[in-house]
Amino acid sequence: MTRIIMTLLVSLFLTVPLAAQEAVEVPQPDRSATGGAQTLDDILARQRGEKIDDSFRSGATGDPDNAAGVANQLGTLGGTSDAEVWRGLRYGLSDVKVSAGGPEARVLIQDGGMRWLEFRQGPLATYGAYLLGGTIVLLALFFLLRGRIRIDGEKTGRTVTRFQAVERFGHWLMAGSFVVLGITGLITLFGRKVLIPAFGHEAFSTLAIASKWVHNNISWAFMIGLVMVFVMWVMHNIPNKTDLKWIAVGGGIFKKGVHPPAKKFNAGQKMIFWAVILFGASISVTGLSLLFPFEMPMFAKTFAILNQTGLPQALGFGELPVMLAPHEEMQLATLWHSMMAFVLMAIILAHIYIGSVGMEGAYDAMGSGEVEEQWAREHHSLWLEEVRKAEGQTEGKATPAE
Repeated sequence: MTRIIMTLLVSLFLTVPLAAQEAVEVPQPDRSATGGAQTLDDILARQRGEKIDDSFRSGATGDPDNAAGVANQLGTLGGTSDAEVWRGLRYGLSDVKVSAGGPEARVLIQDGGMRWLEFRQGPLATYGAYLLGGTIVLLALFFLLRGRIRIDGEKTGRTVTRFQAVERFGHWLMAGSFVVLGITGLITLFGRKVLIPAFGHEAFSTLAIASKWVHNNISWAFMIGLVMVFVMWVMHNIPNKTDLKWIAVGGGIFKKGVHPPAKKFNAGQKMIFWAVILFGASISVTGLSLLFPFEMPMFAKTFAILNQTGLPQALGFGELPVMLAPHEEMQLATLWHSMMAFVLMAIILAHIYIGSVGMEGAYDAMGSGEVEEQWAREHHSLWLEEVRKAEGQTEGKATPAE
């Protein structure tokens, strides 16, 4: 069931760019006055983003069989005009032969760039900004209503080692690089609409070039940190029955004095862990595809797999394209890369809130690696018992706090 749900989500996300390109059908204009050629109404409809029936010109690619004899040819009497040749290339109807590169190399013209740009500057930027802004507003509202989650019991003055140095290194390597990647990515996406009007073209040019270089190179640190965190903590983040008790009371974050039992990671932390791993892996793969677009195409193969499941057809999207030019691969990769990044940034904002101002003592776990014993008892009681048992300690014995 989990695999089916994940496949459905992937299918929905991957088909968002395609669905965004669809528009409401409009009545087709009368083209008798132009001899079947496009009219002003056709041009204006395309500029408004409306879908028109292009068959009146997509099929007008000439007929070589109607060419005049070799001795009588003059001008366009070869049966195919220049306009018809380019039209055939645009709609992928020309018989193009290439010596290398496979079927995708025969795509000499692909006109999806404007649709990609409109989606990137429109729904992607708009809803992405709403998601991040809305998350910040909700966290601020939660803080005003709930306040900081304090340690309810009396502090013992003793600490317990929660994370070793290598664990904290892996966490901060991944977290720090992700923050930089998020900022530089937002600069790239919103630069033309926000930064150029504010600072001018020259200042933005320098910033954009620097952001691109930093984004491309620090991505390796994020991927290394992602692998480290997965290897070190995956066994601690496998769901169990204890998580149901934690979820039933909302982890105690909505009501004072409620402290459900939890092991090293509670249910909320486990959800964040798997979100980081899954979304981070997806962002990393699409990032690699963008860095090496000719060596790592991924969407054509993904679409082929989805077509076999029947999900796109069941959702009304029909057969997804399975032959994509490198530029089309890059267009889809940038959209998916950005959507996954927006979702993960919203999740990380909530994680940063809880780990800083939202909960007393939470930052110490990743700061010094040592946490107050009473904090551990209230938020990770089962883990504290395991630590004591492993160290052969009895109640009330732990490392004294400095």
